[in-house]
Amino acid sequence: MNTTPFLDGLVAIDMHTHATVSTRNPPDEVAMAIDAAMDAYFKRPMPRPTIAETAAYYRERRMLAVIFTVDTERETGQLRISNEEVAEEAARHPDALIPFASIDPMRGKMGAREARRLIKDFGVRGFKFHPSAQGFYPNDRQAYEVYGAIAEAGLPAIFHSGQTGVGAGLPGGGGIRLKYSDPMLLDDVAVDFPQLPIVIAHPSFPWQDNALAVATHKPNVYIDLSGWSPKYFPPQLVQYANTLLKHKVLFGSDYPVLTPDRWIKDFDTLAIKPEVRPLVLKQNAIRLLGLDQDPVHGRYQRMKPPGAEGCC
Repeated sequence: MNTTPFLDGLVAIDMHTHATVSTRNPPDEVAMAIDAAMDAYFKRPMPRPTIAETAAYYRERRMLAVIFTVDTERETGQLRISNEEVAEEAARHPDALIPFASIDPMRGKMGAREARRLIKDFGVRGFKFHPSAQGFYPNDRQAYEVYGAIAEAGLPAIFHSGQTGVGAGLPGGGGIRLKYSDPMLLDDVAVDFPQLPIVIAHPSFPWQDNALAVATHKPNVYIDLSGWSPKYFPPQLVQYANTLLKHKVLFGSDYPVLTPDRWIKDFDTLAIKPEVRPLVLKQNAIRLLGLDQDPVHGRYQRMKPPGAEGCC
């Protein structure tokens, strides 16, 4: 793989981080209730940095971070941090952040219009979906309009899989249904959109084998390892990461739920082959995101949103 000095100097690329605080809108009461429940679930108060603070955190560690909001407005009533805010803030910190967007795929043609606008005018580099929190089956044909817009741009889509801390401990789980996040449901999407890079997020408890099956069978399906400390990875996930899926597994932390420092420290003790470690930490992400296609500036290029300051 031909890379640039900027990419060569990176320690890692974190494929899974969250924008948790808006500097443009007041706190949302639904978000505060969900956050309080997650603090109780994880038995500690989570830090909630601004996007700029997240950039500084990753810059200090010589890492790039994929960052996104999650649009759960229809299902939970929580006001999302706008995709525009994420993209504009990321454009001010292109040495640390890569902006992804999130759209409720049940918005159909309007969602597809929004996706195309965000790609064209704000330079987003991919999309994040959370089937349980957004309340949809990934293979629902109503979502295909949005997937089509992403696929035509050649950008990746990250899908939450498995259990979630969102709503955990609230009565009825806060209305969050786990059934939507079985990774086997993404098999249909991979068949119907073979040019769409699909990332199955997290070790997919309790459906880990389903994720491994889809990722080994479909060339366009990847797995990110976010949300769990590597010391808790099931044995079959480690085995596949070392062998059949060594070019298709990606480092992700789920920051600020889990820090990259903690993740990498525990990853260092995992029985991963030496030649596989750099693939997981950054080389697979460089290839997936097309970051090695800018020999001039030594970093990826993207469109600069209107009014954005900063370099590139």
